[in-house]
Amino acid sequence: MRKNRMILSRPSAHRRLLEAPDDEPLSGVANLFDAMMVFAVGLLVALVTAYSLPELLSEQNEFTLVKNPGQPNMEIIKKKGIKLEKYRMTLKTLGGEGVKLGTAYRLKSGEVVYVPEISSEESEETRKE
Repeated sequence: MRKNRMILSRPSAHRRLLEAPDDEPLSGVANLFDAMMVFAVGLLVALVTAYSLPELLSEQNEFTLVKNPGQPNMEIIKKKGIKLEKYRMTLKTLGGEGVKLGTAYRLKSGEVVYVPEISSEESEETRKE
């Protein structure tokens, strides 16, 4: 008799499968948020590697980046260690004393080539070698 009471008091496996679960309708939103965060971090990592900018994150690497070359809003970004320097091109004319460092030539293709001048001290050193 005791065995029959136990069987009657617990729901059958078939009945448990047919009953609707008591979940909240918004419980899946948390999982969607987690998935979107993983997707966003993956996208950021892909963009950094696609633009070859892991050098920006490393302290040992040095590089120079030119934005908008040849345009009035051209910028030069230099990185040495953890120090970043940003230079903006302006139309201001500067004056003062200085030393001629070399000559720049514009090629037919539009490229500019800089040829440094060798000072008399440097030319003597190269002759000795």
